[in-house]
Amino acid sequence: MSVPSKAGEPVTSKRQLVDYLAAGSKPPPAWRMGTEHEKFVFRRDDRRRVPYEGPGGIRALLEAMRQFGWQPVIEKGNPVALTQGMASITLEPGGQFELSGATLETMHETRDELDRHFAQLRQVMPELGIAMHGLGFDPKWRRDDIGWMPKGRYKIMREYMPKKGKLGLDMMLRTATVQVNLDFQSEADMVKKFQVSLALQPLATALFANSPFTEGKPNGYLSYRSHVWTDTDPDRCGMLGFVFDAGFGFERYVDYLLDVPMYFVYRDGNYLDASGESFRDYMQGRLSAMPGQVPLITDWADHVTTAFPEVRLKRYLELRGADAGGLDMLCALPALWVGLLYDTTALDAAHDLIRDWSVEEMTVLRRDVPRLGLRAPHRGRPLRDVAGRVLAIARAGLKARARQDGGQSDETAYLAPIEVIAESGETNADRLLAAYRGRWRESVDPIFAEEAYR
Repeated sequence: MSVPSKAGEPVTSKRQLVDYLAAGSKPPPAWRMGTEHEKFVFRRDDRRRVPYEGPGGIRALLEAMRQFGWQPVIEKGNPVALTQGMASITLEPGGQFELSGATLETMHETRDELDRHFAQLRQVMPELGIAMHGLGFDPKWRRDDIGWMPKGRYKIMREYMPKKGKLGLDMMLRTATVQVNLDFQSEADMVKKFQVSLALQPLATALFANSPFTEGKPNGYLSYRSHVWTDTDPDRCGMLGFVFDAGFGFERYVDYLLDVPMYFVYRDGNYLDASGESFRDYMQGRLSAMPGQVPLITDWADHVTTAFPEVRLKRYLELRGADAGGLDMLCALPALWVGLLYDTTALDAAHDLIRDWSVEEMTVLRRDVPRLGLRAPHRGRPLRDVAGRVLAIARAGLKARARQDGGQSDETAYLAPIEVIAESGETNADRLLAAYRGRWRESVDPIFAEEAYR
């Protein structure tokens, strides 16, 4: 979750909002990748989720991480995030521990960043009596078993979410994801990348499916995390069919965001409740929380973060459809999308692949994939068949980038875990379910040892 913005110019026209997004355009040599991933923190002795306060709590974990040069972000006297250069560590509502990585040039740098992060955690977690795992949905604990983090925006969202859907609080407390943030060169390049990544997001969901349990039992899904988003808030979630319309661009996305109800305004260290109100009205000085005042551009930057489609446009594209997973899977997600989107030939091939897909077909895939994974049907064939073609394009794209590490290896090796999944058709969720029905003897407790980050 983003660290709040601090200052900005007043917003008096829609053009400023369009220009804000367009300002993210960069020439290809300046393109970078940023990987974000969330982890569930649990106590080693009883496997319970870790609260904010207390010995071995989230606050103590944040404090322990400061020995590695992380600087705290304080809200109302509480450390709620850490920063170090371009990277940050933030907290999701239920204490999911998120690394928002720096913007990096290669997959090798991304892997090094993740290795450093987990090396630091391995130093501090044993003394706190805690560990972490990376499933997409909490496999054991109920909402009532999970404490809330002391962040003002979460209090507002907690009260608003149940008004819009049945699973919004589950999204906040019990889900964990990995996502990658990627650049674009121009409006036309943004549109092409948005269309490819949005159309193929259900495929990513299938490849990374890793959340088949709820409260200790199979839940009927391979990616329950993905299903949760379908009943969170229809105003700000789901497939964005207009992305495939002729004429789509920055302005059309601004129009969409202006129709997404607000959550809050951040002023002087406080989150002011503006839930359900209109940013359009705010621009006219008609926001009840701040009557007579117009927004700052930083209010817009905050508002952009409160829309939750499968692909989100900021000054870069956020690709958001995957469950969290093991370290190799955390690397596979950015490798997939960098391979598809950062090489011109690969991007053209991926765009040709999805060019004649209808929004209805994509919507059906979005509906079916959380339950069926790679077995979801697409044009009379399992989605697994599409996976092979897409991964071949991504591999070719990474090979063409020719970004080598010190051992002269390129970035294609990072695709290996999902290539195995595509070839076998067996997702991590399928593997976990087989263990549950077999050697785990219908218990999810072994997850806390076998799926813990080491």
